[in-house]
Amino acid sequence: MAHVYISVGSNVNRRHNILSCLDHLRRQFGDLELSTVYKNRAVGFDGDDFYNLIVAFNTDIDVHDLTPLFRQIESGHGRVRGGERFSSRTLDLDLLLYDDLILKSDGLHVPRDEINRYAFVLRPLSEMVPDLVHPESGKSMGDLWQAFEPKEEMWAIALDEPQHEVT
Repeated sequence: MAHVYISVGSNVNRRHNILSCLDHLRRQFGDLELSTVYKNRAVGFDGDDFYNLIVAFNTDIDVHDLTPLFRQIESGHGRVRGGERFSSRTLDLDLLLYDDLILKSDGLHVPRDEINRYAFVLRPLSEMVPDLVHPESGKSMGDLWQAFEPKEEMWAIALDEPQHEVT
């Protein structure tokens, strides 16, 4: 069994799409570990704010078969591919880590570069597993977050209470 970390994000019907996605992931993978959900401004375009979180689970599905499965879940939530890279999305699922695997082939990059590039990925990941070591850098997620700049503005969100923000 591999321990997998994925990022989940949405800025279209955010609460509904993320809760529905989590239900789908539970049915597929069983128990999930969830980070704090964060609200942050859209990056790279003008659009509604995103909700983002990290989800971890164990699976015996091969690393190459996960991304097509995630694309099916995204499509089932109305995600249409082929538009601009930075645009609004009903649902975005990205494989971040698959155990300590390092893989760069056929468009599949594990660990995913977004871990080191975006606060909305690294912050919840570092809070969830601060001692987890990044397979390439050898640094812990907590250390990577401490060194991360710039730290964009993000707000913790409680999805079980509509529109309730935790400060």
